[in-house]
Amino acid sequence: MVNWENKIAKIALPTPFAVGDVNVYVVKGDALTLIDTGLKTKETKEALDYKLGELKLKVEDIEQIVLTHHHPDHAGALDFFAQDVPLYGHKNNQRWLDGSDEFLHRCNQFFLEYADLLGIEEELKGKLTYSKEERAFYNGRKLAAFLAEGDEIPGLPNWKTIETLGHAQSHISLYRESDAVLIGGDHVIAKISPNPIIEPPFSPGGERPKPLLQYNESLRKILNFPILKVYSGHGEEVEGVEEWVQFRMNRQHERAMQVKKMLEEKPLTGFEICKRLFPKVYRKETDLTMWETIGQLDYLEDLGEIKSEIQSGLTLFSIA
Repeated sequence: MVNWENKIAKIALPTPFAVGDVNVYVVKGDALTLIDTGLKTKETKEALDYKLGELKLKVEDIEQIVLTHHHPDHAGALDFFAQDVPLYGHKNNQRWLDGSDEFLHRCNQFFLEYADLLGIEEELKGKLTYSKEERAFYNGRKLAAFLAEGDEIPGLPNWKTIETLGHAQSHISLYRESDAVLIGGDHVIAKISPNPIIEPPFSPGGERPKPLLQYNESLRKILNFPILKVYSGHGEEVEGVEEWVQFRMNRQHERAMQVKKMLEEKPLTGFEICKRLFPKVYRKETDLTMWETIGQLDYLEDLGEIKSEIQSGLTLFSIA
């Protein structure tokens, strides 16, 4: 049964992904606000209608939508809502919401070229790219306004924006000062460490973002806020945020040191490291395992522990 808790109602919606249900939130304010939408599937629509009904609401009662980030389990179901419902989020959502042929082509070109540098097997390279079918999750919706660090959320007095880039280049969290709660999207998840996803550069030929470094910075940032509870994008709420952050950063450092130890034996490509880190799942989940691997390599390079150089068209990583 869905219930209100301090003007927030949590609704869990089904996804076919390993992470399980995605949580969206209805928030009472000057405008009845939905934080994230779920995935665009028949099962999601049925669950959303039913659970809104438990609050004596329907889809048409939602007056505005705020996105924590652009991933399809959080933003894919925008089509369930009328076009005139205002949509708010970080400016970096828009290139994904547009989903143009040009952007899709540029993304895939970047990933295929990057896959070559990483030494990924030919038959697995396609797992890094986006298909036209995936573009159906998005529908060209335009953000009514962008939300940046410190901005108040329209229609939600006392709620502020915290930029929490890392898991996505569009990621924000929403902080309510009056009772120190955070709606954190995929920035803080109780039982798993969110995977910082590699995205293409913002301009052709530009430098790619380094999401794990951003994610760590964003974790440190939220420690500056007195947060008593995080309403997460997946799973249960998180309390004891400082301990959670420290635990996650320690675990990540341990994995990076694992990678460093591999490189003490000999220089390796990114794909060779990925296969050693994830021997059982790298074929099934090539994209997620590769991005996790690249995150650890970015982290080690930033610490000055390792270096990289291109030899015969491959990037080789070695001890600095």
